[in-house]
Amino acid sequence: MRTVRGWFQETAGGLPRTFWYLWTGTLINRLGSFILVFLAIYLTQERDFSASQAGLVIGLWGVGGAVGTTVGGTLTDRWGRRPTLLTAHLGAATMMVALGLARPLWAVAVGALLLGTFAEAARPAFGAMMVDVVPEKDRLRAFSLNYWAINLGFACAAVLAGFAAQAGYLLLFLVDATTTVVTALIIFTRVRETRTTPTGPVVKGAPAPAGALRTILADRVFLGFVALNLLAALVFLQHISMLPIAMGDSGLSPATYGSVIALNGVLIVVGQLFVPRLIKGRSRSHVLALAALVMGVGFGLTALADTVWLYGLTVLIWTLGEMLNSPSNATLIAELSPAALRGRYQGVFSLSWQLAGAVAPILGGLVREHAGNSALWLGCAGIGVVAAVAHLVSGPARERRAARLRAVGTTVTPVTATRTPAPEAAEAAATSPAEPVRVGS
Repeated sequence: MRTVRGWFQETAGGLPRTFWYLWTGTLINRLGSFILVFLAIYLTQERDFSASQAGLVIGLWGVGGAVGTTVGGTLTDRWGRRPTLLTAHLGAATMMVALGLARPLWAVAVGALLLGTFAEAARPAFGAMMVDVVPEKDRLRAFSLNYWAINLGFACAAVLAGFAAQAGYLLLFLVDATTTVVTALIIFTRVRETRTTPTGPVVKGAPAPAGALRTILADRVFLGFVALNLLAALVFLQHISMLPIAMGDSGLSPATYGSVIALNGVLIVVGQLFVPRLIKGRSRSHVLALAALVMGVGFGLTALADTVWLYGLTVLIWTLGEMLNSPSNATLIAELSPAALRGRYQGVFSLSWQLAGAVAPILGGLVREHAGNSALWLGCAGIGVVAAVAHLVSGPARERRAARLRAVGTTVTPVTATRTPAPEAAEAAATSPAEPVRVGS
């Protein structure tokens, strides 16, 4: 009993109350996260769209996400975390209902674009708020706990959605919208603004907020990390777009896909809380390299799958890589983000997911149609190997950069009043892309 109590205290004890409100909102929101999981099946089987049309719609979700993270990152730093989160959640709930009611292809495409914009605008604000309220020493376990909540909700949602779809796909859109509104209410009633502003003397080497674009574009170490995440996301997001189509071609039902993909969430729920202890003190570049390799192998083996248990095995393998990747990614991006530009750095990092969300389904659909199913999955394995090698090469430079930022140590004070911003065109362009994500990966 003492061992269990000690493990629980070490895993979840001592975290700020605000974190737990955010955690609860995440769990509730993910319990109803039906839409993206079943969007490809909905479009191809319910609406009779082709695989290419479905890929285009999901890709437009990603394009909208790119806009959302760009604007969301800027508003997070200039307007505040809380109002950005509230606006994003309420807008997303509205667009979920609109997308469920849309019928022509053009209306579905526009609905997906706008939904992606609102849904992904919340990511930079949420990530920045997590970093704001959780001390550096507790961030690894805090992000692991949040990821655990995401996947607990996802595992339940994937199974429930498979059965709810039998009662009508519109129900999926309505439930998703409802849980998003509930999350917004939790933030509105329980979470205060956490944005901080630097005070005191200017420290040499600390980036100036006014130079957001220059700072980010000059940060080659950070941009390299974003590029590697883009490669991983291109592979990972095939589970949303091409995996359900491949399973359908194997004669498996949407409910079966829901059960198989739920293994991903179940494994993370069972094992994610133990990951921080497993990787604590280990080289993050080695952990990220191993994660990329394992994910590549898992998706590559999908080329051989044609039965439920084989598909399930591939999901279990790439999930192990995901479990290693997520907390290491989250803590590293927190350490690579200057405090004054935290929202915009989070936004640019989220942009890699949105770019992948736009490109992955379209690219996956084209490869699958013109080169075949096996070529798609073996290509994913190849990308995983490339990303693993790149993490090993670039890891030392990232750690040196993180150490320099920790040494800067600027003083911060809470913002007690905020005002609605009037972003100029140049500021909007400062973080615009030159892209969904099931998780919050």
